[in-house]
Amino acid sequence: MGKIIAIANQKGGVGKTTTSINLSAALASSGQRVLLIDADPQANATSGLGIEPKDMSSTIYECLVDDYPVRSAVVGTCVDGLQLLGSRIDLVGAELELVEKDHRERVLRNAIEPLRNEYDYIIIDCSPSLGLITVNALTAADSVIIPVQAEYFALEGISKLLNTIRIIKGKLNAGLRIEGFLLTMYDARLRLANEIFEELKGHFGDMVFNTVIPRNIRISEAPSHGLPVILYDPTCRGTTSHMQLAQEIIARSKKN
Repeated sequence: MGKIIAIANQKGGVGKTTTSINLSAALASSGQRVLLIDADPQANATSGLGIEPKDMSSTIYECLVDDYPVRSAVVGTCVDGLQLLGSRIDLVGAELELVEKDHRERVLRNAIEPLRNEYDYIIIDCSPSLGLITVNALTAADSVIIPVQAEYFALEGISKLLNTIRIIKGKLNAGLRIEGFLLTMYDARLRLANEIFEELKGHFGDMVFNTVIPRNIRISEAPSHGLPVILYDPTCRGTTSHMQLAQEIIARSKKN
């Protein structure tokens, strides 16, 4: 049975979409069957894999609002073993349209549950908010990865996200757990970056991934070419770190 992992943090600019694209690609290149779900109206995970959102006939929006079957909306990508449930800007309106639905927090869970056995990992890229679509993602997920940027305000807002996770565990998804905190945009030359890593470890211990994602120009360039970094530059530090992260997650999954 596949594992569903949401990548969430309501703080913008921490590397959620970058992590979603590159972790999904790294898992797929490690022999895993992967579905990436773009649950962000900005659709950056969709365009970052070289797929034009406006050209898609069906997306996560139709699956959530019109009960369109997810299997029919899934498309292939440039990475063998990686499929995508894409997004478009109209997902912005789904928040309001879901309000009228029965069990509105469980719509995504019910939509993707039939596909769970077809994948080893289902990765959900969440929007930078704690709105109803993110609540749907966390209700559907087995676990959540929380990217944290290596900067001064790194821990700002995490308590709010952790409180949301506690509420969802209590009311909607008792099995939800934190897969790990992932330090992103890490520059080992900066004392501040090392201090933040130590602070995270002090707060959250083994829940912090050993892998850190470095500041790397190739990671930044890859989306403009519609490619994950492992295809854009297979030898760069960004590729190495995401492959290490994939192996760390696979190892954790085998333990649990």
